[in-house]
This record gives sequence, C-alpha cells and structure tokens, in this order.
Amino acid sequence: MLLTISTTATPATDLGFLLHKHPDRVQEFSQSFGTARVFYPEADESRCTAALMLEVDPVALVRSRGRNSPDFSLGQYVNDRPYAASSLLAVALGDVFRTARAGRCNARPELAEGALPLEIAIPALPCRGGPDLARRLFEPLGWECEALAVPLDENFPEWGDSRYVSLRLRGSLRLADALNHLYVLLPVLDDGKHYWIAPDEVDKLIRAGEGWLAAHPERTLITRRYLGRRRALERTAFARLAEVGDETEEALEPRIEEEKERSVPLNTLRREAVVRTLEELGAASVIDLGCGSGQLIGALLAVPRFARITGVDVSTLALTIAARKLRLERMPDAKRARLTLFQGALTYTDPRFSGYDAAVLMEVVEHVDPPRLAALERVVFGQARPVHVIVTTPNAEYNVNYEFLTGMRHPDHRFEWTREEFTAWAAATAELYGYRVTFTPIGEEDPEHGAPTQMGVFTRDH
Repeated sequence: MLLTISTTATPATDLGFLLHKHPDRVQEFSQSFGTARVFYPEADESRCTAALMLEVDPVALVRSRGRNSPDFSLGQYVNDRPYAASSLLAVALGDVFRTARAGRCNARPELAEGALPLEIAIPALPCRGGPDLARRLFEPLGWECEALAVPLDENFPEWGDSRYVSLRLRGSLRLADALNHLYVLLPVLDDGKHYWIAPDEVDKLIRAGEGWLAAHPERTLITRRYLGRRRALERTAFARLAEVGDETEEALEPRIEEEKERSVPLNTLRREAVVRTLEELGAASVIDLGCGSGQLIGALLAVPRFARITGVDVSTLALTIAARKLRLERMPDAKRARLTLFQGALTYTDPRFSGYDAAVLMEVVEHVDPPRLAALERVVFGQARPVHVIVTTPNAEYNVNYEFLTGMRHPDHRFEWTREEFTAWAAATAELYGYRVTFTPIGEEDPEHGAPTQMGVFTRDH
C-alpha cells in the first residue's frame, strides 16, 4: 500500500525537516505485520514528494493477532489488508511520522507552526460509503477532495464499482494536522481495524482529533467507526470530548433515546457558568483567551450586553473552524461588528490582549507546560490586566468517577490540579498581581471528590 505527501512550498525540501526523514535516503521501519519504507520520488526546491510504502506480510499479520482478533480463520489470510490502505497504513503512519504528528521540528520549529500547500494521494483506499463519504469527511477540514470510485473490472463496466476509491487531497494546512486527519480517517473510511479495539483507543482518538473533531459535522460517525461501535467506549469518548469543550449532546442522542432524563453536558454547564458570571460582573468587553472552536464566543454573541468580544487561539486551524461554526460570512453586520478573532500565543506579550473588562481562560491553563505557566500569568495578569479574569480547569480529584479514564482527562493536559492545588495557585497569582479571587464549583458535586470543574474569578484591586 502506498501514500504520498507532496508540497510546492519554497524550498520544498523543507518537507524533509518536518517529517524527520532525509530526502536522500530510503529508510525502513519494522512493523509487527510487515515493513514500512519512506523514500522521496522527487525532491527539489520547487516540489518535494515523500512516499510511505507499506509491505505487509499476511502470515506475520495473522501471527501478530491474539485470540481476540476481529477476523475469522480463513478470512485472516484471504482479504484486502495487505494491499489496500487501511488501519495498517494508519498504524504505520502513526509510528513512522510520530514526531511530525506531534507538530515538533527542533531543527526548524517555525515550519511546524505554519501551513503548507499539501497534496496527498492514496491510490487504493477501502471506503464503505463511497466517494461521497470521503468528501464528507475531508472537505470540512479544509481539503479539496478528489475521490474516484475504482471499478470492479475496467473490462466489465456493467459490474459496477468496487468498494475502493482513489483519493487525492489538496489544501493548505499544518503538516501535523494533515497527518492526524489521515491517522483517524483512514480506518474510519475502511470501517474496520486489524487489531482488537481496547479502551486506550479513546486516548488515541482524542489526541489525534484535537482541534478538529469537535466541530466536524460527521463527528458522531467518525467516533463510532473509529471505536468499532463499542457503546461503552463511545460514551467515554463523548464525555472526554465534552471536557475540552466539544459538543456531545446531539452525538449521544441516538444511543440514549431510552433514557427519560439526560444530564446536561459538563461543557454546557461550564459555558453557562462563565457567561452568567460575566453578566453578574457587568462586563461589556470580553476576550476569550484560547477560544478553540468558538463555543463560548457563540454564547457571548447571543447576549447583547457584550458589546465587544474577541477570540484568541494559537491554532490557526481552530480559528478557521470557529469562523465556520460561527458562520461569519452570514452573520448580520451589527453582530459581526462586535466580534474579532486573531491568532496569538498566551505566553508572549501582545498589546491586543489589553483593554478588556474581562478575560476568560476556560480549560486552558492545564494545556500549558508548568515552566511556561509563569509567562502566561505575567502576560494575562501583569500586562493585559483586565478588570476580571475567569479561569476554569479540571478538578483532578473527580477523575475517579470517569469510567476507563487512566491518567489525565486529555492527552494534551500537562497537569491537572486538585482543589487545594488550584486554590493555592490562584491565591498566589492574585496576591502577586494585585487581584482578589473567589471560587465556584461547576457540575454535579461528588461528596468526597467535589465537582468536575473548578472556577476561579479574579477581580483587580483598584
């Protein structure tokens, strides 16, 4: 099976830095089911193409499976997995390009943060849903998707099309985002995996889907296919997505029609608590620092008293998704005049952060490396200095209530505070920068472990 990634950025050979694979060498990587090779069919200043070729050993594939294999006896040997792109290719891509998927490039860090003109080609891809499904999955992510059905036999057109498509994607995206799209969506299109689906698949999905799965119109289909329609894992995934601000209620609805009463998702409770607090504080101008896909922005726009609303995020993809979800192109002029979106890093001084009644850090601080937290504090509390700052963050003590959760709630969390730790951080920050702080729990409280989310409201001393 074969996948190629091309770029025409200048110099195009920078693709080698991003993939951490030198264009002048063929590199091999052993997999439990075969061998993956990376090579460059073309590499010059104007165009560079990296190819990932996976050679699958069908016998090794069968032997690498345990008793829990999803296939049956002869079906393990006689199938399309050694030949057509599938979860095998996704696993190899995840392993071979692990550093690139994480968005790291130590030699050229600025490259990893920027979008590149990319073209990705996969000659043979199983697609249960045909070319239309491929377009429905890739186009909302900013890709121009060319998906052509492969006929069963070109000599007998009356036989119709096979279940395979030839896929070509074109777009300007971060390479890390492009690789994560493929890592999730290849097995989703195939609608099958070559290995047993365990609870850790939820972590993989949340990690690879960060920044785009939330707003995807087919997020329910993606989640269910990726997790093999295992209901317990689906519900865990939807709950985990809610922790990072993704909508889950409509995704859960088809599976819980029998439930007479449905609890309000935590992300909804958190958003409502923040908006309510901003109203009580009398804020008229609000900046959402780390706005993600724009859910809080949408809620603020629905309240006329917020005359000036700004969303900031370090991810340009997140801002693009936010603009799409907020329907900026169709927004009435009066509402559009109240809104500003821009890209920015919260650990660097930016004069655009200043001049607001209130700033919101909703589920943001836990994504900052602890050594960089002091820089965020200095930028927000010391330099931007809004009258009020609202901070929400997970309560680590509550995590024992989440089924299948091992470790932290999200793979990108650098830490999660207990109630005591959050109180200590907030009190120290308030004292250092001349604020006072109060605390409010969000969500249903557990008698022993408290509420799932903790909120601190900082008010500047005048």
